[in-house]
Amino acid sequence: MSESTFNTLSTWVEVPKNSDFTIYNLPFGVFKNKRLSPRTGIAIGDKIVDLSILDQEGFFSDLFLPEGIFLNDSLNELISLGKVQTKKIRERVQDLLLADNEKLRDHSVRGKVMVNRKEAEMLLPVKIGDYTDFYSSMEHATNVGKMFRDPENALLPNWKHLPVGYHGRASSIIPSGVPVYRPKGQFKTPDMETPGFGPSKKMDFELELAFITGKPTKLGDSISTADAEDYIFGFTLFNDWSARDIQAWEYVPLGPFLGKSFASSMSPWVVTLEALEYFRVEGPVQEPQVLPYLSCEKAHSFDINLEVYIQPDGKKSSKVCQSNFKNMYWNVAQQLAHHTVNGCNINVGDLMASGTISGETPDSFGSMLELSWNGKNPIKLEPEVERTFLEDNDTVIMKGFAEKDGIRVGFGEVRSQLLPAK
Repeated sequence: MSESTFNTLSTWVEVPKNSDFTIYNLPFGVFKNKRLSPRTGIAIGDKIVDLSILDQEGFFSDLFLPEGIFLNDSLNELISLGKVQTKKIRERVQDLLLADNEKLRDHSVRGKVMVNRKEAEMLLPVKIGDYTDFYSSMEHATNVGKMFRDPENALLPNWKHLPVGYHGRASSIIPSGVPVYRPKGQFKTPDMETPGFGPSKKMDFELELAFITGKPTKLGDSISTADAEDYIFGFTLFNDWSARDIQAWEYVPLGPFLGKSFASSMSPWVVTLEALEYFRVEGPVQEPQVLPYLSCEKAHSFDINLEVYIQPDGKKSSKVCQSNFKNMYWNVAQQLAHHTVNGCNINVGDLMASGTISGETPDSFGSMLELSWNGKNPIKLEPEVERTFLEDNDTVIMKGFAEKDGIRVGFGEVRSQLLPAK
């Protein structure tokens, strides 16, 4: 959709002011409720459009979709149809929701199609085969380097030459709302002669966005930066929980393991690349010049506001971080190009997380590790409440939205409560 048409759209659906789910967004998700089995929906305002009912009533008859395509417990099969089809589906729904289109508005089935979002249980949107976590924020990498390596030479020598990443655990990625148990493991502080064992004392969140791959490749094939977005279906919010004390003791020489693999939380609505097109921006200048396979002919960054709140048990939530996805040094096209340059194949539903998204100012740091500077500077939540790291029964809430010229496209939220160790 061109910029000239953005401000002309209106819908017959009542959309609350500052809703993330506007007529310009229409993200995909998987939901169920007390009377409905898992199925695919599209969010608009406080409603979910049940795509299976639209399909049964013939609204997609000219698209020749596979029977029952919307009656699955994940989006994988739908995504596998390809961007041409999924784009047509989203555009058809958008057209049906326009204020001057009476086809669904005045149809007898409207009541079945429009489901109350507050009555729905949102499921993990995709079955994730593989999960990769990148380390693409220069501000975050610099902060961590200053804390644990060398304040004068914080970045590792390879960091500005390639998007650093690691292969993470897919089985422990959970949907928003599912609680996380404080993990146990080994840890060792400088004053300890031998490592100890027990629940992590430095539980942390990591503010991230993740993209979902929508097209597979064969082993040995690579994806160019020019073609990368053809393989990206959409984005979700992502909280990559971290046990900093466990991580610090174990990560040398092979990287994150138990300090990360216990849980990652994912928001339920997948915002498509098409919905984010209006918010595309140039990313940071990359110096030194990257190798040819990582060079980009167009911008692949997006102006997406991100926020993190901490809510202690029984208390109000407090905003602790306000960052932006446009800060990322390595963009999504470069991440995917680097991921596959060695011939590594990808599958539909693979998840690629950005790594912690930090900005230049202290209030934009995307982790407790940075916000409290490894526990040295407690964060004030309320007059008598402060945190260095997360405490039991704290709830972490992440939100994200893009907004320009009065047009808003948001992600909803990902939230999860940290429970005591089992």
